[in-house]
Parts: sequence; C-alpha cells; structure tokens
Amino acid sequence: MQKLTGEERSYYIENFQIDDFFSFDIHPFIEICKFDKGEWIFKEGSFPDRMYYMMEGRAKLYMTHKNGKVSLIEYIQAPCFMGEIELLNEARYTKGIQTVTETICLSIATQGCKEMLLADAAFLRRLCVFLGEKASKMTSKYTQNQAYPLENRLAAFIQLSSDKGVYKEKHTEICEYLGVSYRHLLYVLAQFCEDNILEKRKNGYHIVDEKRLSQLAQEIL
Repeated sequence: MQKLTGEERSYYIENFQIDDFFSFDIHPFIEICKFDKGEWIFKEGSFPDRMYYMMEGRAKLYMTHKNGKVSLIEYIQAPCFMGEIELLNEARYTKGIQTVTETICLSIATQGCKEMLLADAAFLRRLCVFLGEKASKMTSKYTQNQAYPLENRLAAFIQLSSDKGVYKEKHTEICEYLGVSYRHLLYVLAQFCEDNILEKRKNGYHIVDEKRLSQLAQEIL
C-alpha cells in the first residue's frame, strides 16, 4: 500500500469532491492510498481502525466458514465504502477484502473522528444511500441466479472480474459464486471460445469480442 501525496492526493480529493461528504474538516483524518493488485485491504479477523472509500478499482469480499472453507461472497467495485459496518456497530471484521485491480481509496482514521462521523448528517445521509444500494444489489444478484441462464451471468461476471482484458478466476470459486456445476461452467467458457468471444491462453481467458460480451451481459442489467 502506497500513500499518495502532493498533486496526486489533491487530484482525488478534488475530483471526487471529498469535502462534500462531511460537515466538518475531515482533512486531518484522511489519506489517499493506492493498493496494488492482489493486496489485502482488510484481513479476516482484524479489527480495523480505518474506513475506506474506494474511488477506483475492484476487489473481492471473502469469508471463511467454521469448517475452514473459504467462500467468495461478492465483487466490490468503485465507488463504495468498506469498513462502514464496523464503524456503526464496532463489530470485529470477519471478512477479507482483496484487490482485483490496482485500487485507489480514501482512508479515514475513524478512531480519531468516530464521534464526529456518527453525528454528521451529511456523511450519514451518504452512507445510508450507499447501504440501501448495496442491499438492492445483493437482492438482484440472487434473483438473477434464478432468472437468467449462465451465459448472461458469466458474461457480466467476466466484465466485472477481468483485468486489462484478461479473465483468470478460479473455476471452483466461481462455480460456487454463480451457483453452477464445474462442468457447466467449463461448457459455457468453451462455447465463448468457440464463438470467438474469448480466447484461452496460458495466463487466462482473453476477451477478443468486447461488444458481444457486453451484449450478453446487458441482458441482466
């Protein structure tokens, strides 16, 4: 993780209108951070002393079950808050967040301004809107699994999870996430390759027909 300074820091604060998020001077409590691809923003079981607002990038949300099995819960993409539940109820963070791409975040040192945040109507209003949208997206995800064929759902997922035109997620992880069999997933990936939507190479599946992939994904949007 790298802290941005100078013009880079100013660019993100001004471009994302960070001052409008709060009714008080938040600058003494914030940093602009850049996470490399594959870095952990939160590790499971840690107790965060910061909350993040993702400005650019994407990440995976993981959870480890009591039996030791690790599940991919959701893909997170900017703009979004991370660590907001811990701010509100002081829960120990039980889920891990790992970046999928290079990610830029606003980091808020909540230990130093928690009471001001929880009393700030402007911030809480924005947070409530975010939480409402988050709940709606989760509901949509589960209904889509029932209403749309794998071709559409996988196309949307590839668009979300690919980095620089390359998709290379673990098949077993994605089967669980999409609620499909391993065999069915491989069949649809092979069909995408046959239709020249994807091309399988050593480092993953390369998107060769972004337009066709988008058309399939748009069916569920």
